[in-house]
Order: sequence, then C-alpha cells, then structure tokens
Amino acid sequence: MLIWFKSAWPWLLGAVNLAAAAAATVHAVLWKRDSRAVIGWVGLIWLAPIAGALAYFCFGVNRIQRKAVSLRLQEAWTHRHEIRLRRSDLKHLDRLEHAYPNLVGLVNLGQRLTGLPVLPGNRVRPLVNGDETYPAMLRAIGEARHSVSLSSYIFDNDPVGTMFIDALSAARQRGVAVRVLIDHVGSRYSRPSMVHRMKRAGIRVAAFLPSRVPPFVRYANLRSHRKILVVDGRTGFTGGTNIREGHWLGRNPKYPVQCLHFRVEGPVVAHMQEAFAVDWAFADGESLRGEEWFPDLAPVGPVFARGIPDGPDEDFETLLDTMLGALSTATVRADIVTPYFLPDAALIHALNTAALRGVRVDIILPPRNNLPPIQWASTAQFWQLLEKGCRIYLTPPPFDHSKLMVVDGVWSLIGSTNWDPRSLRLNFEYNIECYDETLGARLEAIVESKRAAAHEVTLAEVDGRPMPIRLRDGLARLLMPYL
Repeated sequence: MLIWFKSAWPWLLGAVNLAAAAAATVHAVLWKRDSRAVIGWVGLIWLAPIAGALAYFCFGVNRIQRKAVSLRLQEAWTHRHEIRLRRSDLKHLDRLEHAYPNLVGLVNLGQRLTGLPVLPGNRVRPLVNGDETYPAMLRAIGEARHSVSLSSYIFDNDPVGTMFIDALSAARQRGVAVRVLIDHVGSRYSRPSMVHRMKRAGIRVAAFLPSRVPPFVRYANLRSHRKILVVDGRTGFTGGTNIREGHWLGRNPKYPVQCLHFRVEGPVVAHMQEAFAVDWAFADGESLRGEEWFPDLAPVGPVFARGIPDGPDEDFETLLDTMLGALSTATVRADIVTPYFLPDAALIHALNTAALRGVRVDIILPPRNNLPPIQWASTAQFWQLLEKGCRIYLTPPPFDHSKLMVVDGVWSLIGSTNWDPRSLRLNFEYNIECYDETLGARLEAIVESKRAAAHEVTLAEVDGRPMPIRLRDGLARLLMPYL
C-alpha cells in the first residue's frame, strides 16, 4: 500500500489540482462581472497549481447575501416609505425641477437603483472634524430617551473611544436600548478591542463578519465601512469620521486627520435606521422594530434626500452608478473631495467627458497619503484627467479624510465612500444624496476653503517626474484592484 501511494500521490495531487482549478474557473467565468478580473483569476488559477484555486476561493468568492438574512424581518418595521409632501415642498420641488431639469433623471435613477424615494423635509448640517462631530454625537447620545444605534468601521480604544463607551453605558443605565456594530477588522486597529470592552460594560455589541482566521485571509475585502449613528430614530449622523482621537484636532493628537461628518434630521433618518437594521439583523439576528426605532418623522427642513446603501451583495455598484449618473447631469461644476482616489476606467471617462463638455471638474486630494502605494497608483492616473481638462488640487496637512461630491451647487453626496475599488466594489458603504441649494452652497464653501489653500497639479509637473518614480507609480497602478 505504501509503495502504491508513493507512486500514485503525484497523480492524486494532479487530479485534485485539476478539479479545483476547473471548479474555480467555471465559477469565475459564470459569476465575475469584470472580464479583466476573470482573465486575471483564471491565469492565477492555472499558473499557480493548488495555490491559485485556493486564493480564488478565499478572496474571489462573495459568500454574503446580507439582505436575504433579514428580509423576513422587514415586515415588522413600522416606518413608511411614501412621500408626504407639504405645500411648501411641492413649491420647492417645482422650482428645483424648473431651475435644474437635468436633475429629474438623477432622481429617477436613484429610485430605480435603491427602491427608495427621495424624501422631503430634511435638515443636514455639516460638522467639520471631530472637534464639531464628537461633541454633537455625544450630546445626542446623552439626550437619548429610547434607542441608540451606532455603526462604525473603526472604534479605537483611546480617550475618544472611552468617551463614547461612557456615554453609551450611561444611556443603557437610563433604560435606553443601545446597539453597537463595529467591523471586525476595524475593531483590531487598537488593543484591547472595544468589542470586548463594550461587552464587559454590558453594552449590546456585535462585530461585523467576525473570523477566527487572520483578517487578511477570510472576508478581507468585505468590510463594513459605514459610519451611522441614529438616536431615538429621529436624529442621525453619518459621513467619513471614525471614532478615534486623531480626528479631534483640538486635542493635538499624534496623528491628526481632517474629516467631514453630518448631522441629519427628518424623514431620511428612517433610511439610515433601516440600513443599520439590515446590518444588525445580519450580524446579531435581532429585528429592530417598533416606535423606539422607527417613529413617525415630521418634516423639519428644506432638503430633499435619499439614503444610498452600497455593498458587494444585492446593493453592488449602486453608488458607482449614482456617481456616473451625477457626472452625466453636471452642467456647470463638479467638486470631488476624497482621501483615496483610484477611479476605474468608467469613472475616468465620465470625469473627462464632463470636463470636455465645459463642466469645471475639481478633484481635491491629500498630497501625501497614509498608504503610499495608493498615492503612487493615484498619481499614475493624473495625466489621464489633466490632459482632458480636469483640475487636481493637493491640500496641505493634516491628512484630509473627507468624502464629498457636489454637482452644480444643488446635488450633493455625503457619506463614507472613497473613490477607489475597495469602497466602490468590496466594502459595505452608506451615503445620502441631497437636493438643496442652501446646503450645496455651504458645502461648496467648504470645498473652496480647501481649494484656496491647496496646490494645483499641472500636467507638466506630472510628466516631469523622474523615470524611476513614474515606473514605481505605474507598477503600483497595476495593483489598483487590490488597493
């Protein structure tokens, strides 16, 4: 038997490799949307025996059907989706449609992508850096009477994280229902994990997609990058700000980071709560129901808004389609602020087409990224945009983590998404599209303050980089799908 095995094991190993490679190839050909991804994976599968197929089944297969887990729970949610238009809303909407007829198609696009209506009567207030964001969030938690739902990618074990734990603990002790969801990989940015600290404090907390194996092996790309806080189902906060001391610039942190967050009130808060409820049902199994989570929401402001959940499951590329649609409707200007800028060919084409139509396209980025390979790959793409008329600005330190898009001073996109493949294809993100001139003007003022202090990149500057640097950046760009 032993002699037989010694002579047969190469054949057995070859058969296993052939079966695994064939299965992985069939799956990639049938289910991968991007033909370039199919070619890349199939090449790896066959050129790297066993390891290629193993890598595909670890990294290339999306095993998540998040919404399917919680669909059976949704009939218990008591909030209503129908639009309740006041007379003032009708007048405001009619004026917007006459002043910006190009936006009518964008409203329809969002409806078909998300199944959610644009809701009137919202108030959206920008919060700059943790200096404005954290006191407002902590105050809202401190005033909570019924419920607090909090989702964050990073929740650091530092002085700011401790402030939030204390506020959440105090709310729980007052009888408030508190639910906290932290991404499993994000919870490992500091030690000990805040998930463990919250459990010890009696706070009901769950980790999104926990895994016993190293995070770079299983579900490394399927992270919840969302930042959502909803208090009493009425007051919401969302944007790009994680919970960590670095965002609170007034505390002089060791690694300061600029960012932008938003306080949201009005009917669209129900969209935020629903996004959290789906994630919570997936992670914890509990259905959040009743008035304490989904109260009736009266109109409080002039902003028309809609939540846009995005992720590598049923919501795949919802946000990408929204961004492409917004760029196609731009007539005067499109302002983009993002820390990570690795647009795919479709986004580059849309940006360039807008610029060639005469739209002023301004892209505002940090000059030095906290992840150097992303900066190199991003710089390698600058020439494609600059030669068509897009403008690129690099803001001074500290590192700017803000995420924002404003079109024609009336449509704005706020939330957690970066302009890179990880956000647009691999992570769960949450954003809100807003229609309002006053809000658009406030956001354009924020963009203008960043642009006024920034350095404008020129095509000559990009072309003048030394050849070794250009080669390094070009090679980094080849890794773009994985950055």
